[in-house]
Amino acid sequence: MEDNNVSKMPLIGDDAPAFKAKTTMGEINFPQDYKGKWVILFSHPADFTPVCTTEFMTFASMQKDFQKLNTELVGLSIDSLYAHIAWLRTIKEKIEYKGMKNVEVLFPVIEDLKMDVARKYGMLQPSASTTQAVRAVFVIDPKAKIRAILYYPLSNGRNMDEIKRMVIAMQKSDRENIATPANWQPGDDVIIPPPGSCGTAKDRMEKKEPDKYCLDWFICFRKQK
Repeated sequence: MEDNNVSKMPLIGDDAPAFKAKTTMGEINFPQDYKGKWVILFSHPADFTPVCTTEFMTFASMQKDFQKLNTELVGLSIDSLYAHIAWLRTIKEKIEYKGMKNVEVLFPVIEDLKMDVARKYGMLQPSASTTQAVRAVFVIDPKAKIRAILYYPLSNGRNMDEIKRMVIAMQKSDRENIATPANWQPGDDVIIPPPGSCGTAKDRMEKKEPDKYCLDWFICFRKQK
């Protein structure tokens, strides 16, 4: 039996569902307000929860790093604006974690009491909770296309360094028409797209380029300076 309260989750390559919402930084019109920017839209189960507190402090401490990547952060939970403000104030005034203290969360946190945004993004999973959004991350590109989706259980925090690495990798792939291998880090060698024909494959193996090397015809790398 279909649950009318749960929407189909948008998939990679889909247009990011549009919405208007009240946030801790004023009303936003998404994605119009973020035209030309990358966005990390992430949900958390509830305010005043320990895992989410560590995540918000970490994201807030990295906000400038993300902005240097033309990337903005937008948070969401099924709580009121007043609860958001009280929680963020508590974080700034009382919480110290891993050397982070007096942390001010300056990215918008969406009020979603009616669960409108959570439903549009398929963030409600009754098997996990009937009233809470799961810990989800949607990476959205400047054309408002969904490029990556991460889902975490309620009990385990996200790795913000991995989210940042993923944004860097996708931006590099778009810019240079390359792919990145397993465990790629900025500065590591990148993968050249595989050849589309036998002739191209042969040429690729025989043609020597100082910054290119192949492990076989289908897997070639470009050295990074």
